[in-house]
Amino acid sequence: MGIVSPGFHGRRRESAVQLPPGQYLTEDFPVLSAGPTPRIPLEEWEFTVTTETGQEHRWTWQELLELPSETPRVDIHCVTKWSKLGTDWQGVSMDVLLDDVETTADFALVSSYGGYTTNLPLEDLLDGQAWIVYRYDGEDLTPEHGGPVRLLVPHLYFWKSAKWVRGLDLLTENEPGFWETAGYHDYGDPWREQRYQGD
Repeated sequence: MGIVSPGFHGRRRESAVQLPPGQYLTEDFPVLSAGPTPRIPLEEWEFTVTTETGQEHRWTWQELLELPSETPRVDIHCVTKWSKLGTDWQGVSMDVLLDDVETTADFALVSSYGGYTTNLPLEDLLDGQAWIVYRYDGEDLTPEHGGPVRLLVPHLYFWKSAKWVRGLDLLTENEPGFWETAGYHDYGDPWREQRYQGD
């Protein structure tokens, strides 16, 4: 004789999803911006890496598309406490873009069309940790989500994944970006809740 009634499946288990502390799961993709959304014609778009010596490496839109692309599937975490899991992107690894760049820099200051900047240690852009992406979920990246191209650094809070990216300066000393000078944490590790200076 069974001791479990037919149709009884026990209590539902909590989802096995692990989120960084203080985050909640969303199915949406919220749009957050510090200012108006730039609209950059593809024929005018370019990406520039400038070394600490002033040497420039440039790619046009067509040149970017001709580089080997990857399709990372990553979780993203916003400092405003939402997390979105299993997001699908297409773009070029920063390893490819920095492969022929000679530098002794330890830091990068990323700049965007529209004037936004954010800073990162250079090592956080290497070893398969970061991309400049131009497609999301199988579609061209919309301007609201940073198109035509945004930086994607999924292991840090999403403000580090600068929208409308146009280039980066390689620096020997750290230089805070837009949100960092406004009080956000200099690094932004979601697993350590590094939201604001002092966290």
